[in-house]
Amino acid sequence: MAQYQFNSIGYIKSPYKQKFAIPRQPGLIAEACGSIELEADYADEGIVRGIEAFSHLWLVFVFHETADKGWSPLVRPPRLGGNTRKGVFATRATFRPNPIGLSVVKLDGVTRKNGKLQILISGLDLLDGTPILDIKPYLPYSDALPAANGGFADAAPETMMTVSMSENAEQFCQQQKHYPHLRTFIEKVLKQDPRPPYKKQRADIQHYGMTLYEFNIKWTVDGEHNHVTEIMQLP
Repeated sequence: MAQYQFNSIGYIKSPYKQKFAIPRQPGLIAEACGSIELEADYADEGIVRGIEAFSHLWLVFVFHETADKGWSPLVRPPRLGGNTRKGVFATRATFRPNPIGLSVVKLDGVTRKNGKLQILISGLDLLDGTPILDIKPYLPYSDALPAANGGFADAAPETMMTVSMSENAEQFCQQQKHYPHLRTFIEKVLKQDPRPPYKKQRADIQHYGMTLYEFNIKWTVDGEHNHVTEIMQLP
């Protein structure tokens, strides 16, 4: 078989520091803000000339944390409760013959910070440090197909999960001037119910933790209710 080798053109700076909290698809959480930091060989402003005329971008990326774990022709999509097998090419599973993903994100601008060229994005569903292979503009006239059939994932996932916060957690969010939408961001992440399917069948109170941006968030799940107990700044 033919083999090809690619160099990453940059990498993602993301609020998602672990796979656990990442939404299943892009665009589900608009408050998820990050950037693409271009590698030095691609950090010339000319490479992004005209990009701000577009509202959204396609990102071609590598599933770098699962790339060495192999693949299977059949996978169990979380959308189907993790109990039904589908062909890997009928899903967006991370375990693929070639560990390549495709994601559409909102373009929020281009900036240079500490000498590095950055493309600001939001609505992302990518792990911090994800290598980017290519960037392409999103074209509504050809890329948006309202009559397309979405198979078993024909609509955005919805849950009945509710979210509350302790008084200390509420105060912590209100004090974050650099992240004014932190509370909304956390709430939307938890409403997606990031737990693995088998945990969702349990009736006992469950305790979880995750890292978003530079914060450690702890919460409990009781039935269909999430309660954020503590938010701490990481050292």
